Amino acid sequence: QVQLVESGGGVVQPGGSLRLSCAADGFTFSSDNMRWYREAPGKEREWVGTITNGGSGNSYYYADSMKGRFTISRDDAENILYLVMNNLKPEDTAVYYCNAQHTGAWGQGTQVTVST
Repeated sequence: QVQLVESGGGVVQPGGSLRLSCAADGFTFSSDNMRWYREAPGKEREWVGTITNGGSGNSYYYADSMKGRFTISRDDAENILYLVMNNLKPEDTAVYYCNAQHTGAWGQGTQVTVST
């Protein structure tokens, strides 16, 4: 059974940091491109970034508003995807989802709230 499970969300003050994790199971994680998305209240789901599979070395792509603050990485031995978020802003408040691009799987999401 294909499964993605996010964790690591929470409440953080502006300027703070969080690391999200996405544990994968039921498919060949190392062969798939992995993506993070987020969905803020009242807004459409927004792409955050992508890390390609390591076949020819990983490549990284980020939405403009996340560049320099967010970093995606992956541990193919443990089947885990990460998102490190630094200098968080209130507008980063959203439910964050991981996605396996070719498999089409989505996690259930983890809530990130940036607030004083």
